[in-house]
Amino acid sequence: MEYLAKDKNFLAVDEEYSSYDNSEIVIVQAPLEETVSYGGGTAKGPAAILDASHYVEFYDEEMDGEVIFKHGICSLPALDFDGLEIKESIDKIYRAVKEQVNNGKFVVTLGGEHSLSSAPFRAHFEKYENLSVLQIDAHSDFRDEYEGSKYSHASVMARVAESTKAITQVGIRAQCLEESLFIKENKINAFYARDIRRGKFGQKFYEKVAETLSENVYLTFDVDGLDPSVISATGTPEPGGLLWDETLDMMRYIAERKNIVGFDVVELAPVESNTISDFNTAKLIYKMLNYIFNKR
Repeated sequence: MEYLAKDKNFLAVDEEYSSYDNSEIVIVQAPLEETVSYGGGTAKGPAAILDASHYVEFYDEEMDGEVIFKHGICSLPALDFDGLEIKESIDKIYRAVKEQVNNGKFVVTLGGEHSLSSAPFRAHFEKYENLSVLQIDAHSDFRDEYEGSKYSHASVMARVAESTKAITQVGIRAQCLEESLFIKENKINAFYARDIRRGKFGQKFYEKVAETLSENVYLTFDVDGLDPSVISATGTPEPGGLLWDETLDMMRYIAERKNIVGFDVVELAPVESNTISDFNTAKLIYKMLNYIFNKR
């Protein structure tokens, strides 16, 4: 299995901790960008995350550990979507993630636009029984189609919902009427950002979030779910999002109580003058891995 060398991989670590055979965690790069509707640049997201990760500390002071040296993280070369239609690209991502899941790896998929997330979800849905989906996002993404495409970034959760309605959304603050009706009619668990901020679910809102999830959880994390003060380099930013510490508190709480089987991080649109967004995304990924693997 081909994998990236130290100068290109996640965290810039030696082969001993980043080779395929020595790693429990595998990073699949999916720089897909076909249906963006506002700001562009998500195709550059995976490479920017890997570059920024070289400046993330190995040691996590909160968890008092270094997940990289205990479990290993292998970074695979970026998938190539040249000449492919959007459905073909999504199918290619599905096959790539499915291969790693079948090989027993914990897969982190880096995007790219959010439309790709139906692919790693499907690969995990086919393996894990009683799987629920946790979506961190500013947008509901439940439009049946958008700008003529059923595979738009604005329709990704509609595609996921064709397989399961066990979906919990956190941070939502932008949607159309169609999506609002879909959520109500299908009893989707939606934790709107404004309700979280106003204390509707209590100070520890994530306890209510965890109650909606099954034992096995697939996580799809659109970085625009975070407030622009944390990550602004994203295609469709929305004010009033989740803040850094409350997001990490939520992820730790859920990781300690549920089995997060895999996750994707999407919609980073790098800007040269705003590398803090790249770094924060890379650190977010490593923090989540430390939470998930703390009990393994």
